[in-house]
Amino acid sequence: NQGLTATKHASGMYYEIVNAGTGVSPNLCSSIQVAYSGKLTNGSVFDQSASMVFTLGSLIEAWKKGIPLLKKGGQIKLYVPPALGYGYTVIKDQLGNTVIPAGSILVFDITLSNVN
Repeated sequence: NQGLTATKHASGMYYEIVNAGTGVSPNLCSSIQVAYSGKLTNGSVFDQSASMVFTLGSLIEAWKKGIPLLKKGGQIKLYVPPALGYGYTVIKDQLGNTVIPAGSILVFDITLSNVN
């Protein structure tokens, strides 16, 4: 596991809390502002943003389970099995290129900038 110091979540994913943050924790109805990057296990980045706002309940299972472990300002690294990510479907970009192969394990670095 390459010296992984991650904790296993009951859902089957692993996570590392880099910084717990302070203040409020989000719930599924919260509007969250995040900075994040999503990578495949080979290190290639498939998605990233310095600032995006989402409703937590609209996101993949791993984020719904992982982000509430943080408070505002917190940072987490999620190691996501396919069942909690994009499953066994190939995710393609607008040009039809495969962005996330089917059955991929995903690695997300997420900073929870704000919670509303």
